[in-house]
Amino acid sequence: MAQDIWVLGTHMTAFGRYPDQDAVDLAATAALGALDDGGVAISDVDILACGTLFQANSGMGQQVQKQIGQTGIPVYNVANACATGATALRTVIMAIRAGEADVGLAIGVEQMGKMGLLAGGARKEKNVYEPSGRYGAVMPVDGILGTDTMPGVFAQAGMEYSNDNDGVGFEQFAKVAQKNHAHSTLNPLAQYQKEFTLEEVMGSPMQSYPNTLLMCCPTGDGAAACVLVGEERFASLSREQQSRAVKISASVLTTDPYVESGQMQPDVNTLTRNAAQAAYEQAGVGPEDLSLVELHDCFATAELIHYDNLGLCEPGGAGDFIDRGAPWRDGETPVNVSGGLISKGHPIGATGVANVYEVATHLRGEAGDRQVAGANVGLAHVIGLGSSCGVHILEKSGIS
Repeated sequence: MAQDIWVLGTHMTAFGRYPDQDAVDLAATAALGALDDGGVAISDVDILACGTLFQANSGMGQQVQKQIGQTGIPVYNVANACATGATALRTVIMAIRAGEADVGLAIGVEQMGKMGLLAGGARKEKNVYEPSGRYGAVMPVDGILGTDTMPGVFAQAGMEYSNDNDGVGFEQFAKVAQKNHAHSTLNPLAQYQKEFTLEEVMGSPMQSYPNTLLMCCPTGDGAAACVLVGEERFASLSREQQSRAVKISASVLTTDPYVESGQMQPDVNTLTRNAAQAAYEQAGVGPEDLSLVELHDCFATAELIHYDNLGLCEPGGAGDFIDRGAPWRDGETPVNVSGGLISKGHPIGATGVANVYEVATHLRGEAGDRQVAGANVGLAHVIGLGSSCGVHILEKSGIS
């Protein structure tokens, strides 16, 4: 049986734009904050995993070491699309479970600035008429409608769900963004902290129907980090450290199984369903046991379909789930109380660790004005196109 892993310390920077700092500075800030939060030093750490996507070839982990302490430990540099941070976290978990480390540090960081819309399959030359490449195609495979940007990819996924299920339309997708913008006003670390009415969300500039501008996550900069410990080290901690530690009761990473439609449109559903099912089995809990969820709402359409994929609602019931206010902070299953990617921000490499930070903060009872009362169990979810899905389930220590 795999040993239990605990989040001993965690920290994240505010998400936003940092023209006077680079990614190394941001990662170092998060790392030192997590070490301080856990009451340990870099000299206690046996392994470091650092996730970043747009600087994946920079040796970011080693660069961070030069600012927080070079102790000769193994460093893993991780890149896995939007699941980069979650994959760095899982790298540390696996090392501890393998007996190669007692204490590990996982960092996620990204500096994106005003990068603009991310392409699904960018091409430099469009005037090509001879079939070429892996699929022998004139144009790359980038969606049923030929979209070349992420809002379009997830718009298609949302509209497919809307077509297959009753009670899901433009208004239900917009309600997701309305909720997350409202939640962000209680989060001092969110990139944007402004509330919008449903009419303002629906009336903002259309990006790819049904995703309007206020239903899309922004680019930005930020970092988050977690210090993880195994059972033996946990047993040696002080009572105070143990009481604030948060147990990781499930850690799952999946990729796409074959589905016919996935050859032309990224399937963001099946691998999420598989990851959620495996995580619930691993943790011995069900969606009904969750006190809160931080899920990958890169676009409003994504959040709504993941209500169903994560089992938060009845199959096909995501429209009713948002209509009755279930995912609001005071609802039956609070979702993205942080403001989510839509408002908290989405520095890609940082997001997977930041979602764990948010859940852990609530389980500790330290989330301030946005605190979910009585939070005991939480789920953190990310998905990166390509595709990869990470799900972690965390539980309150129960030690006082």
